[in-house]
Amino acid sequence: MEIRKSPEQWLEKADPPEKKEGTLKLFLGYAPGVGKTYTMLSEAIRRHARGEDVMIGVVETHTRKPIKELAAQLTAVPKRKLEYKGILFEEMDVDAIIARHPQVAVVDELAHTNIEGSRHRKRYEDVMDILAAKIDVLSTLNIQHVDSLAPQVQSITGVPVRETVPDWLLKKAGEVVMIDLTPEALRNRMKRGDIYPVDRAERALGNFFRGGNLIALRELALRRVAESVDMSLESYLETKNITRNWGVRERIAVGISSDPSSQYLIARAARIARAIDGELYAVHVDTGEDRDDEHKQKNLEANIRFAEGLEARVERLKGKSVADGVIDFVKEKRITQVVFGHSTSAGWRRYLYLSAVHRFLRDAPSVDVHIVTQEGELEA
Repeated sequence: MEIRKSPEQWLEKADPPEKKEGTLKLFLGYAPGVGKTYTMLSEAIRRHARGEDVMIGVVETHTRKPIKELAAQLTAVPKRKLEYKGILFEEMDVDAIIARHPQVAVVDELAHTNIEGSRHRKRYEDVMDILAAKIDVLSTLNIQHVDSLAPQVQSITGVPVRETVPDWLLKKAGEVVMIDLTPEALRNRMKRGDIYPVDRAERALGNFFRGGNLIALRELALRRVAESVDMSLESYLETKNITRNWGVRERIAVGISSDPSSQYLIARAARIARAIDGELYAVHVDTGEDRDDEHKQKNLEANIRFAEGLEARVERLKGKSVADGVIDFVKEKRITQVVFGHSTSAGWRRYLYLSAVHRFLRDAPSVDVHIVTQEGELEA
């Protein structure tokens, strides 16, 4: 008699898929003191309580009592001692962590620059080695330490950013958690001496921690996390072969042609994008018709520069027809709204325009379509 196994028995027998590398979970803040390290340690303790093997690689307590108390609840890998210019420093011992091989390593302050003589110049490079050893990592980062944002942060705060990490590191993270706190609450923490000693806190409140600075930094961090979430959703939709856009974030596309009136159309699309905090794409489909017309090419380049000035992402495509090119682009980028201009042409040109719009409406995926007049004064 044949004994059939239940699905549960088959699952017990099956080997789990081999782990290729560890997963990075990043706790992102917009300024020191929002609670990144505290939240990271709290999660590490919860994981340890569930039976996971969790070790501290490095935690920067900055003499803060709550952080010290949390860190004391976990086992730490002894740090490596290095002498530099006659002074003894301590750095995270990457080799010891990999040799010990816990399930999870806690690594604070990802943008830290290591002392000369360390395995790597930057701590994030150490983390890459730990992840390659199939160890999960919990880490922290402030938004000002992201390479592409550091100049903007310096412009806002007037404070130079000396330690940064490359932008790809945020994409590398399996999860990015925004640790949020209102600027008012953060400034109150500062006044109480919870972040820096009181004498240092007073100076910080008048410099980096000014209210306006914190509002701007918080906005940068929220936008960056929104981008990360958007990329995760795109990846999910592609994996599941879902072609339609779920509309979590609005993406507006507007066509660019050599017609001078395109600038008015682009400006209208830019206003729509700003009103709903959406991404704006300016799309030119080259069908080969105007390539030899120098005057039209100059107009086209002027319109493209105008779109770039309105912070649109310019896309140059090639296609047999404008309608087909825009349809393919809408599908690829999961555009949610398309802006067409109301044709002022007459005769056969108007017929061709209406035919292209009709074809788009017939063949494009579900998308909102705006048909706006191209008359009037330009607005930016």
